[in-house]
Amino acid sequence: MARRRKRKSRRRQEGRKILEHVPQYNLESGEDKPVTAARKYIQSAGILPPALLLVKRNEHTTDRYFWAEKGLFGAQYVEENHFLFPSLRIQDSPVENTAVAVSSR
Repeated sequence: MARRRKRKSRRRQEGRKILEHVPQYNLESGEDKPVTAARKYIQSAGILPPALLLVKRNEHTTDRYFWAEKGLFGAQYVEENHFLFPSLRIQDSPVENTAVAVSSR
């Protein structure tokens, strides 16, 4: 039986592209739960939002969290709802080219 292709959400793809421009931090959870390890790392390193934390739970699983002004969120939620985060709007807006049109006489 053929496998069906999973439909990719355009909104989530757009959010993933925006998150690529945010600083990322890799850490291991150790004895703590992944979210606790992320919170402790933010506290100890003094990380300022926005930031993406990749917490390695074990050799197969990595949890992704987004550190925003409002708190710590799952990265998948942020990808789908990136428009709710003001810090990502700054990252979202591309630099506009200010080309001046020259009229010929």
